[in-house]
Amino acid sequence: MTRTWLRWLPAAVVPVAIAAAALAGSSQAGAATSLPDKTAAEVIAMIGRADVHSMSGTLQQNSDLGLPKLPSTGSTATQGPASIMELLSGSHTARVYVDGPTKARFQVMDMLAERDLVRNGNDLWLYNSADNSAAHMTLPAEPTSSSKSHPSATPGMTTPDALAQHFLAAVGPSTEVTVGDGTTLAGHSAYQLVIKPRSTGTLVDSVTIAVDSASGLPLGVDVRARGQAAPAFSLAFSDVNLSTPDAALFSFTPPHGAAVEEKATPQLHALPGKASPTPSAKTEAGRPTVTGSGWDAVISFPAGTVPADVRTGSNSAMGPMLAQLTQALPGGRALTTSLVTVLMLDDGRVFAGMVPLERLQAAAAPQ
Repeated sequence: MTRTWLRWLPAAVVPVAIAAAALAGSSQAGAATSLPDKTAAEVIAMIGRADVHSMSGTLQQNSDLGLPKLPSTGSTATQGPASIMELLSGSHTARVYVDGPTKARFQVMDMLAERDLVRNGNDLWLYNSADNSAAHMTLPAEPTSSSKSHPSATPGMTTPDALAQHFLAAVGPSTEVTVGDGTTLAGHSAYQLVIKPRSTGTLVDSVTIAVDSASGLPLGVDVRARGQAAPAFSLAFSDVNLSTPDAALFSFTPPHGAAVEEKATPQLHALPGKASPTPSAKTEAGRPTVTGSGWDAVISFPAGTVPADVRTGSNSAMGPMLAQLTQALPGGRALTTSLVTVLMLDDGRVFAGMVPLERLQAAAAPQ
């Protein structure tokens, strides 16, 4: 597995994973349901009051981001960089289990393999059965003042709740928010909160969040790209149970013979859609910066974020994939999807956002 790639890629593709984690077909596909009328503010307040401490369920994920189809079989199909990019395309099924803020299990079920993320307290394990490899990291202690449990509190765990929280953070004057028809999802009646950017500078046309009418828990998220009929991204529960899962699910011991690596504590960076507290001020050296705010914000990573062999394609483990997924441009390469664009420059800088390539190139130009 290419550890160098894995160290930088999660930060660079966070906008892709969060803005697009994908599903073919709409997650809001249930029959229309009659529910008491609520305003958009009231539905958002329901989400804010949701106090779901425990749950288990099955997530269905699909994407139509315009990425070329990657190999789904073979010895490298679920390893290294191909593993991460493959999760951003096609269809996937995952089981999710949560018990309080510090116990979680996320299982991505592949045709011939399984990928697991298991959190128990401050211990976080990642396991890939394809090559019997495991990674362990120790998470920092969390404040005890908040008793509310969000699956999004576990790094690397993408759920409808985590995605909904991200998109709701972008709601402001540049966003129109309405309530659509009631629906049924995973056996629960749900309100549909429709978030539509007013800005024409973003690739996002709209985001629809299905909100459980009883608990306020987001059950599904659809993200539609401009000019694209089907959702470019959709993540939704096909079944969900709000009772406490078996405690044994949160215990993990690497299988016999597994290659185990101890990794550094992950750092969470600012994301497009969230402006930094002082957008015009430079952040500390080595940290990303955010230009603009709202839907057409751009996140920039300084030189050195992407290793040179990865950026140029000379890394033998991912060179062919880079050539397949990106286009060569004067001064660098670009990954373009229907929702997110990533620009990698020869000088080592990286720019990403839910915007067209031209917006990234303008942000990269000398001021």
